[in-house]
Amino acid sequence: MSQPSVDYQVNDHIATITMNDPKTLNAFSTTLKNAMMEALNKADTDEQVRVIVLQGAGGNFSSGGHIGEMLENGMEGGALSDKLNFMVGEVAEISLKLRAIHKPIIAKLAGAVAGAGMNLALTCDFRVAADNAKFVQAFVNIGLVPDAGGIYLLTQLIGVAKTTEMVMLGDKLTSEDMARLNLVNQVVSSDELDASVQALATRLSNLPGKALASMKHMINTHSFMGLNEALDMEVDQQTMLAKTDDFKEGITAFMEKRKPIYVGR
Repeated sequence: MSQPSVDYQVNDHIATITMNDPKTLNAFSTTLKNAMMEALNKADTDEQVRVIVLQGAGGNFSSGGHIGEMLENGMEGGALSDKLNFMVGEVAEISLKLRAIHKPIIAKLAGAVAGAGMNLALTCDFRVAADNAKFVQAFVNIGLVPDAGGIYLLTQLIGVAKTTEMVMLGDKLTSEDMARLNLVNQVVSSDELDASVQALATRLSNLPGKALASMKHMINTHSFMGLNEALDMEVDQQTMLAKTDDFKEGITAFMEKRKPIYVGR
């Protein structure tokens, strides 16, 4: 019997949502996305849940988009563009849901935190990272733009200059790099990650929930009002870029484990 793609547990007013596809490093397939949305809806409506922890199974948070699903209809004609349009729209729904839930959400980060996985972590209210976590805005390496609100979130959190550097160069960042950019709240050893997240979640669960909800609403109003429009723009841009020769070269080179050769078309 196959394991569920998302595990959902509630203990002591804390809902833990675990992305559970370790073979793909918890890549965002449609199956995983649907299961995650179901879990988020449960946590949102359960009056016993005061805090949500989002994590990945197998020692990794998430590798981002599911390349296998992206290519399942081939790269000919509009098949790839249509598929990418659908998948980017799907992950955008998760970003919006994470901000719409007026309960604190903690991203528990270890291993791969890449692409859409990194951006969904940025959408959460708190980020606790193990010292082995590796972060990357990998989109430029296959000729795409960030999805899940990436550019919008980063410009809100760290400004234009560092965002431009991060998304255009696609360099890998350590947890310490992220801490210097104020993109994570804590960096702890891998051995301390569980206890550190549990301590933060417990602390939040003992605070006045109505006040926390009002604070998140105000933060959304002041800092995230443009997220919906940014997500719509991402879908448009990804759909357009999926038709380019550079994207096809980038994704082919990725699958063949070689360096891509871009021609600007």
